[in-house]
Amino acid sequence: MDAVQLNQEIGDLAATLGDATRRGIYITVRESVEPVTAGQISDLFDIHTNVARHHLDRLVDDGYLQVSRRRRSERRGPGAGRPAKYYETTAKEISVQFPARRYDLLAELLARVVERVAPDSAAEIAEQVGREYGRELAAEVGLARDEGFDTAVTAVAKVLMGVGFENEANTEERVILTRFCPFGETASKHPEIVCKLDQGIVAGLLESANALGVPVVNPHAHLEEDCVTEI
Repeated sequence: MDAVQLNQEIGDLAATLGDATRRGIYITVRESVEPVTAGQISDLFDIHTNVARHHLDRLVDDGYLQVSRRRRSERRGPGAGRPAKYYETTAKEISVQFPARRYDLLAELLARVVERVAPDSAAEIAEQVGREYGRELAAEVGLARDEGFDTAVTAVAKVLMGVGFENEANTEERVILTRFCPFGETASKHPEIVCKLDQGIVAGLLESANALGVPVVNPHAHLEEDCVTEI
C-alpha cells in the first residue's frame, strides 16, 4: 500500500467511524443477532430517532451497513403497512495497515518500562492513571450524574466503546463483558498493569456518574475469551 492509498483509506475510515457515537452504533449493529431499527438505536443511545437514522444512513452510504425490510426471523406474508426498515452489517472489513508504526509494540515496551521503573507500585500507578483518564473521558462526553446504577453502567459501556473497546453491560449481574480490548496481546502479557489500567478507567467513569460500585477486572486467560469487570 503506497502513501496516497494509505492516506485515502485512513481518511475514509476516520470520516465514517471517527465519530464516537457512530462507531458505537456500528459495533452495536455488528454484534446484534438480528438487524436493528433506528428506533432501537435511538433508545439504546438516548438520541433522537432522526439522529440515529442519520448515523445509520451514513454507515449505509459508506458501505458498512445495508438495509433490510425484515428481520431474518420474520416470514413474509400478507399484511398492510409499510415494512419496517432494518439495518445490518455488510461484509466490508475495517482494516488499515500502518507501515512502520507499531502501536502494539509501543504498548508492550511502555508496559516493560513501567515494570522496571516502579516494580513494586506499577499496578497502583496504572490504576491511578486509568482513573484520571476515566474522569477525563466522562467530562469529554458529558456523562450524566445521579441517573441510577443501571443507567450509569450502561453509559460507561457506551463510553468505552467509543475509545475502542467492544463490550456489553449486564446490569443484573453487575458486570461489563469485554469482547475486544484495544491493548491486544499486551493485556495478556502484562495483565497486572493493563487490567489495572482498565479497572481505573471504569472506576473513574463510575465516580464521575456518581454511581456506587468498585470495579474489579478479571482478565481472560486466552485472547478469544471475554474479560469480565465485576462491579
